[in-house]
Amino acid sequence: MSESAALDDWSSEFLSDLAAVRVASDHTVRNYRQALVEFIGWHRGQSGGGAPDWTRLGREEFRRYLRWLGRRGVGRASVRLRLSALRTFYRHLLLRKRVSGQPVRGLRVPKEERRLPRFLPVADMQRLLGAPLEEWRRAKASSPEDRQPDPVEWLRDAAVLELIYSAGLRVGEVCALRVDQVDPVSLTLRVVGKGRKERVIPFGRPAWSALEAYWRAARAHRAPSEPAFLGAASGPLRPSLVQRRLKRYLAIAGLDPGLTPHKLRHSFATHLLEDGADLRSVQELLGHKNLQTTEVYTHVTVERLKAVYAAAHPRA
Repeated sequence: MSESAALDDWSSEFLSDLAAVRVASDHTVRNYRQALVEFIGWHRGQSGGGAPDWTRLGREEFRRYLRWLGRRGVGRASVRLRLSALRTFYRHLLLRKRVSGQPVRGLRVPKEERRLPRFLPVADMQRLLGAPLEEWRRAKASSPEDRQPDPVEWLRDAAVLELIYSAGLRVGEVCALRVDQVDPVSLTLRVVGKGRKERVIPFGRPAWSALEAYWRAARAHRAPSEPAFLGAASGPLRPSLVQRRLKRYLAIAGLDPGLTPHKLRHSFATHLLEDGADLRSVQELLGHKNLQTTEVYTHVTVERLKAVYAAAHPRA
């Protein structure tokens, strides 16, 4: 059964409203869709194939659903996401006076796991940023003079990595970046982030040099509304391609190929705080709605200080 077939009219309407009226990100809509499809599928299995009657479901049904998630080993963050989707759905139904209560409210939510974000030290970051051009030089040296490789893809990848690290971008943000969102005079980017909220971020001159080199090598005049980066078949760059290319460059740099593009964003935030940036400024640069989300990076810097102290102090 397809996802669209698994949804009922009310849940389909909710997801359409979420995207159009509440201006939720594509990522949020996709996660909420998957959560509703899963719950409806679970309910059908419990009730012998019957679709959920949202007006009659009680708290006990949702408790049983939580216990089922626990038996499947679903992580706490994923459980919280599913409950968030169901709560938001019921708020939608309440506003339309289709239900009289919120049966998901008051359920005990597992506390969010506090995992310290992984990041690259500055020296490792420098090696990674140089990896695309290093691979291009190797390809050039191993190719005959009359069949030299086109450097466009490597120059693009170098610019992508530079911008993610220089501006702390999410991979979706760098893929969605348009030409007219880049200001080479003020060295700022206008980025549309989560919740389609726009923020202005400064970026460094090395990142601009890398982007300029890519545009020059592409040998095409870009209209202001066109993507800053092109992927396969001259379409917009996709996050999955960034991830695949990053794995190659991590291996070239002698780093863990399991690291994701988001770890470059973690590195951006950690390096800023280590060099004295204040937390509020880093919050604005990252586009975090809550300061608490940004505070996790202070734990990273404290843990590093403790490790240095333990290794260096004679009475640690």
